Amino acid sequence: MSTMDTQTLRSALAEYFAPWVQTLGLQVDSFEAGSVTLRLPQNTQLSRVGGMLCGQAMMAAADTAMVLALIAQFGEFRPCTTVQMNTSFLKPLSNQDALVQARVLRAGKSLAFGEIDIRGADDGKSVCRASTTYALL
Repeated sequence: MSTMDTQTLRSALAEYFAPWVQTLGLQVDSFEAGSVTLRLPQNTQLSRVGGMLCGQAMMAAADTAMVLALIAQFGEFRPCTTVQMNTSFLKPLSNQDALVQARVLRAGKSLAFGEIDIRGADDGKSVCRASTTYALL
């Protein structure tokens, strides 16, 4: 890949992730070098009582966003695997889409480190924070 664009990142969602991850309906909202923001649409299949987005969906979206941020960092897909993900749920997210912003903090030869912030698309309030470590294969 020579030029990073939204279509490249959309294509990566379809090419590199398991079918069940694709059913999350993640959409590329914005990107820059080393950072990607995805939109996770509100969906009753991902919600618990009261329309609250479940934590499992947030963690899957966060992990997916970080892989896309690494693609934006390197300008192409590099095989990688999650080594560590530390997630803190700050408050429930109900009845609105989520924005999942992943940012690469450091990418070396064999490891990459990042952070993810998930916030409400309507109110902008942070609901989940995660720090991650990836092995670059």
